[in-house]
Amino acid sequence: MNEPQVLIVGAGPTGLVLAIWLTRLGVPVRIIDKTAEPGTTSRALVVHARTLEFYQQIGIAEAAIAAGLHFTAANLWVRGKHAARIEFGPMGKGISPFPFMLVLPQDHHERLLVDHLATLGIAVERRTELLGFADRGDHIEAHLKLPDGTEETCQAAYIAGCDGARAKVRDGLNPGFPGGTYAHTFYVADVEAAGPISNGELHVAFDDADFIASFPMQGSGCARLVGAVRQDAESRQAELTWNDVSPEILAQLSLNVTKVNWFSTYHVHHRVAAYFRKDRAFLLGDAAHLHSPVGGQGMNTGIGDAVNLAWKLAWVLHGRATPRLLDTYEPERIAFARRLVATTDRAFSIVTSNGPIARFVRLNIVPHLVPALMRLNAVRRFAFRTLSQTELNYRMSPLSRGTAAPLAGGDRLPWAATNDTPETPDNFASLHALDWQVHTYRPPDPALASLCERSGLTLHAFPWRAEASENGLRENTAYLVRPDGYIALANANADSVAAYLDEWELHL
Repeated sequence: MNEPQVLIVGAGPTGLVLAIWLTRLGVPVRIIDKTAEPGTTSRALVVHARTLEFYQQIGIAEAAIAAGLHFTAANLWVRGKHAARIEFGPMGKGISPFPFMLVLPQDHHERLLVDHLATLGIAVERRTELLGFADRGDHIEAHLKLPDGTEETCQAAYIAGCDGARAKVRDGLNPGFPGGTYAHTFYVADVEAAGPISNGELHVAFDDADFIASFPMQGSGCARLVGAVRQDAESRQAELTWNDVSPEILAQLSLNVTKVNWFSTYHVHHRVAAYFRKDRAFLLGDAAHLHSPVGGQGMNTGIGDAVNLAWKLAWVLHGRATPRLLDTYEPERIAFARRLVATTDRAFSIVTSNGPIARFVRLNIVPHLVPALMRLNAVRRFAFRTLSQTELNYRMSPLSRGTAAPLAGGDRLPWAATNDTPETPDNFASLHALDWQVHTYRPPDPALASLCERSGLTLHAFPWRAEASENGLRENTAYLVRPDGYIALANANADSVAAYLDEWELHL
């Protein structure tokens, strides 16, 4: 087969999204995975708004939404009593075209991505294992084991490690994986159940020594349960089963589990690799960072890694940007990963710790404080922006320039409905191009328009609507937008855009 420009190791959501974006951008890829088939269990469940925005750029958002289930509300229970209900509905209104959280089990999610990749002419090479690789200076040389047991040497310009927590690519880079592992053993179970919490909403329940989270899934009475295995069972050498789940908290919630479709135990880690790139090799997703399941951030963060790296690789490989562009992948993504691990670690410790302070907080403060705060519109919108990752920014990146308060270079381009034409109902419709572009609201400055025409930079002049100001956009202001929908240059003009294109040697 033709040698790829990027060898992708690992065909989970991170690797698949990387392959889709690179293929859409005209980069030949090869994606391998040592498993025989896509995952058959639900694993990661939550797809956030920022991920759906990335999916809208490549035309699969609607398919993902059709395959999933909207989150509608969260419920808090304490010692078997219902303490609060928080509706999600209005939280993201006006912030994103997808103002909700989506439940899409990872097995269904992966198959959707595999099928879409197949429409682009790329198939995952199953039962193909990376044995090792070497950086030869101008290319990567990878040693592969094929399904029939034979071995092959593959050359590629770059290698992307999307191969999970036990990443072979990370072993080759040897960056270290500092962090730790939580003491308890946790379980995840997909069940069919009856009871007050089997109502299609999220439920989180605490008692003095246990907790359980119930996530809604497609099908009447179907749910994903997450909790801690009984401490007396953790010390046993035998394989843990559903019988090792504490029955007390299930009884408190009047939850009658009639069938267990899948049960697995695991230890939760909080780790971030010391670096995400070495020369021609990159780490993404769980190969680069692991953290607690609080907020359903893990898979979405890996997908964000993939999108960030994909367009940069494409521009460099096509000779349309300086290779220095690749130097921005690690600082942009590692800063977010470290911050996310620290944040979810604190939250997870409060949820799971047996210490008296943590127990007091979760039983006496959280059930009262969280509902009170969530009644405040500002808090609700902040919570949505944080969980959905629409608040994530790259302001400290070398790629980010300029300010147009409250926005600055590095911020996600705010979503704004325009109702300009059926083809451009909002300013995100133009992001399907996966290309650099300039957005203005009102007619652009003639000098900027002339520069865009000369340089081949697409210019979109949207009609101004007052609602756009609610998300930070300013009238009569121009923004240079990256292919991933982040603002590269805020308050842009002809001179600043020209200087930016020259600095990064961007050929459009």
